[in-house]
Amino acid sequence: MELVKRLGVWMDHSNAILIDVDAGKIVQRIDSTFTHQVKTQALSHNESGMHHKEHQLQNQYYKAIAEAIVNYNKVLLFGPTDAKKELHNYLLKDEHYSHIKLQIKSADKMTDKEKIEFTKDYFLKLLQ
Repeated sequence: MELVKRLGVWMDHSNAILIDVDAGKIVQRIDSTFTHQVKTQALSHNESGMHHKEHQLQNQYYKAIAEAIVNYNKVLLFGPTDAKKELHNYLLKDEHYSHIKLQIKSADKMTDKEKIEFTKDYFLKLLQ
């Protein structure tokens, strides 16, 4: 029988916090490189260039998260923005992630401790 590896990913468009449920702690932080400064700089050239840059950097951000979650088979994506849905769609396009059972939940801004508790509680309720 395959070992179940569970992960919570709290995310917005600027950063992602990866929480290993079994370790009960944050195992990685991933920051998007599409910062306000990059956006301002890209906009100074033209709006089309800014959107291209945003798309390129957003894909790099999602790819970094995808690479970090590939060894898990149950993943909860949660957070306050649509970034979790965008990542979900990104993962669905790649068969390397087809073994992962993905769930999406909305959540507000939280402290790191609250993110860990939210993830633990979510997976605990699934076992009941």
